[in-house]
Amino acid sequence: MSVRVRFAPSPTGALHIGGVRTALYNYLYAKKNGGSFILRIEDTDQNRFVDGAEEYIRESLKWCGVEPDEGVEQGGEFGPYRQSERKEIYHKYAQKLVDAGKAYYAFDTPEELDAMRERLKEARVANPQYNSITRTQMKNSLTLSEEEVKQRIDSGEPYVIRAKLPRNEEVRFRDIVRDWVVVNTITLDDKILMKSDGMPTYHLANIVDDHLMQISHVIRGEEWLPSAPLHVLLYDFFGWDRPEFAHLPLLLKPDGNGKLSKRAADKMGFPIFPLNWIDPQTQEESIGFREKGYLPEALINFLALLGWNPGTEEELFSMSDLIEKFSLERINKGGAKFDIEKAKWFNQQYIKEKPNSVLVAMMTEQLELTDRSIDMERVVQAMKERITFVSDIKESGNFFFEAPSEYDEKTARKRWTTQGVQVIESFASALEEMNEINGDEAKSLLVTILEKDEVPMGRVMPAIRLSLTGQGGGPDLMEIISILGPEESAGRIRRAVAALSEFVKD
Repeated sequence: MSVRVRFAPSPTGALHIGGVRTALYNYLYAKKNGGSFILRIEDTDQNRFVDGAEEYIRESLKWCGVEPDEGVEQGGEFGPYRQSERKEIYHKYAQKLVDAGKAYYAFDTPEELDAMRERLKEARVANPQYNSITRTQMKNSLTLSEEEVKQRIDSGEPYVIRAKLPRNEEVRFRDIVRDWVVVNTITLDDKILMKSDGMPTYHLANIVDDHLMQISHVIRGEEWLPSAPLHVLLYDFFGWDRPEFAHLPLLLKPDGNGKLSKRAADKMGFPIFPLNWIDPQTQEESIGFREKGYLPEALINFLALLGWNPGTEEELFSMSDLIEKFSLERINKGGAKFDIEKAKWFNQQYIKEKPNSVLVAMMTEQLELTDRSIDMERVVQAMKERITFVSDIKESGNFFFEAPSEYDEKTARKRWTTQGVQVIESFASALEEMNEINGDEAKSLLVTILEKDEVPMGRVMPAIRLSLTGQGGGPDLMEIISILGPEESAGRIRRAVAALSEFVKD
């Protein structure tokens, strides 16, 4: 059988970053094995449907480079790929289960269901549920006559279709991540397969769709593990071959204490969604990884290693590297801490490897440059080793574009000496004699002045940097002078000498 996997999100809001990881693992496995990656939209829960969510999901995957082979946009021979367009298919299969005695009609009202649960609570039943025991006391096609069932259906009385689970039987299946899983049906309830509005629940729709779309491997989050025994039983009820299962570990908060949530991410000040999302109900805007400044390849590299390891100390992987090395067997069972500082580190590494021209193009829209011309590629080269996001080039290196109006007071009090001022004024005079200058020439010019006055370089370098940038640290000073040019550099030194006269000390 060829490998066919699917990512099947519900359009109920923005795509959580954990969903992106699930999609990524499916994509990597498909590509590693020459298979197909399918995007299926599971929109059967119309009460939770959110306008724009489906488009958001597709755009997010596209930005991340996780492109489906089949889906709503791509099409394919197994469509439709939106569950709301497959409604009649599910009715047919639900009826098959009823006819085979594997499912039944249930006419219980919400009030009757509440009353049943209250009775069980009073009887100190730990987990009140509609199961192989309680169904015998409820209003369903197992307790009503065939004639009464037909009459209720024909009269339009609301009903659901429930799975008829066997009592006290073991369900066994092998999970690629967790090995053998064994669950007794006594702990399970008769889940609803078809709702009263005629729409299937996830349990029925995803089983039918996975079978009809010939899904070979179901790779999904750990939160679906409790539902897996029911899904296995449904495959058996239909007489279908089961796919392979792989349930992925949870993404945890950075401290490892609990599942990663939007609230936790907001509190710690980092994104939880791949792209910006505006909640259509509250109009609350959540910033995405893209808008925060993360590169998609850095985010993908980071996510790939949250729950999977290549078996080596290697950390940096392109998408093609990940495809080559990925395997489901190396996915961890335990949850993965979402270390946002590690995500930033990955972004730094990928920025360093980007061609300067690409970084210039990325930051152009962020800049409001003065009329003074500047070599942006040289600015990028000077800053790229020191930044986490492309926006940092403007924020941390604003001195390239605007002369400082303020100066770091701590550096001024410590480094602004009479002797230093005399030397940097001489340096400014020398610069004013130049039309152009490179880093080596600037250093040679300064060394000549220092040797003449017998002043160590370390005594004046902080003062020159402060004059040019207003800061106590930054990229290579001589490269700054070269980029700014001799005239601009000299002018900044002159202005700093005038502005910082009160800090001069012997």
